[in-house]
Amino acid sequence: MKKNKYLLLTTIILSALFLGACNLPTGESDADADATTIASTSAAVFTHAAETAVGAVIPSATTQPGATALSTAANTPISTVPPASTATEIPIPCNRGSFVKDVTIPDSTEIPAGDSFTKTWRIKNDGSCTWGANYVVLFDSGEQMGAPASAALGGSVAPGATIDISVNLTAPVSPGNYQGNFKLRSHDNIVFGINADAQGPFWVKIVVPNPTPTPTNTPTSPDLTITNLTLNPNPPTQGVNVNVSITVYNQGQTDADAFVLEWRGGENFTTASCTWNIASLAGGDSVTKTCDTFAYTSWYASITTKAEVDTTGAISESDEGNNVITESIQVLMP
Repeated sequence: MKKNKYLLLTTIILSALFLGACNLPTGESDADADATTIASTSAAVFTHAAETAVGAVIPSATTQPGATALSTAANTPISTVPPASTATEIPIPCNRGSFVKDVTIPDSTEIPAGDSFTKTWRIKNDGSCTWGANYVVLFDSGEQMGAPASAALGGSVAPGATIDISVNLTAPVSPGNYQGNFKLRSHDNIVFGINADAQGPFWVKIVVPNPTPTPTNTPTSPDLTITNLTLNPNPPTQGVNVNVSITVYNQGQTDADAFVLEWRGGENFTTASCTWNIASLAGGDSVTKTCDTFAYTSWYASITTKAEVDTTGAISESDEGNNVITESIQVLMP
């Protein structure tokens, strides 16, 4: 059946060519032929032949069973869009934290040398395991600043929850910049920290400034103090007069009126060994008094002498606690 259809198609095409050639106009020259007529005739013949062939080959709705229809799959477009990729979920580690904020002592806070302070961080449990009572915060590296090697967290922290972690520290005594790094440790001794890899530390970072000189406030009232007590000879000898020299300084800005200066060969002596009545002493000035009339009547392996200014309390001073000076000496046997 198929062979007969192709034979029919070939016969129709040959017939069309023959008829087209017979219809060409005659004359002395082929150039005089009407090209339009030839083209029209050939197109009509080939169109009719093609329609006949197609009708013979492509089965209709009434094609007998067993006839094979031409496949149209070749005309179906093929999609070039790649299939959507499926994201791979990264598992959350058991122990991991993330830094939330500094509750106290932000970075580069100035802490005076030797001062104690408490650093507190807010840390989030960013892992999949609960931080239990056996979890600890531990010093990792840097400047320890008196921090304990480890300390309990002080509570249970579920995944997604936060906790405030505190450590007590002491600023170093030397000026400079200091940083101490800390991490966490699980009940099974796994050390972990913050960030995506759970290895980053959280830290305390401070600045110990250079000390500020304390201004010396000059008292506005009189302030009498003894700056020198000298014995000659020292040690003195029993029965031999000793020369005593005492210097009094008024470190206030106001003049001191009359006052009494006394020296006792022994601080428990009932009477003064030497006494000076000083009429006045200007602010910022000093005066030195001497005495060579006293001799010890006994020898002493050790005895404490005492000098005192303003023994009667006549002067109202800005500091009443610096009026006495003592010195331990030996008195030799003759």
